[in-house]
Amino acid sequence: MTDKIITPEFRAAFISVFRATAPRENPEGKKKYSVRAVFMPDADVSDLKKAAADAASAKWGKNVPKNVRSPFRMNEELDNPIPGVPDDAYILTFSANEDRRPGVVDNGLQDIIDESELYSGAWFRAQVRPYAYEAAGNRGVSFGLENIQKLRDDDPLGSGRMPASKAFEAFGGSTSKAASSMFD
Repeated sequence: MTDKIITPEFRAAFISVFRATAPRENPEGKKKYSVRAVFMPDADVSDLKKAAADAASAKWGKNVPKNVRSPFRMNEELDNPIPGVPDDAYILTFSANEDRRPGVVDNGLQDIIDESELYSGAWFRAQVRPYAYEAAGNRGVSFGLENIQKLRDDDPLGSGRMPASKAFEAFGGSTSKAASSMFD
């Protein structure tokens, strides 16, 4: 079984890798760093699927329970599908406990320290670790987030704010002249 995997590229949604946050459905719950990874329909996620199957086999052997929760969801299966994402895109959530902040680098391997550089819609890849769990009657397979690399920018996803450079057209006039003529 491969211990750590580098994912194919994905678009991020709901990214929180600078500050650990509690789940929306349980604000008092355990805080985690996380990113919801959106793999487009043509992405090859076969290595991730194999790693998930291997993690399940390592935990339960040949008797993997039938009700094991899969980490793979299609956007159309989510309670709140991600706007701007194809229905058949795979959505996976990678997370790390509050005491294990993931490393964050750009495509040149330089540390990213400006939180505004990471947003829903940018493209990333991640180093993840598959694991199987059994707790409080829930059984499943998930991926722990080790490190994340930003590959490139793109339009924001969901209800994210549009970058100022895309909100306006270039303006060649003086703003002070326009403002003074309005009040003359």
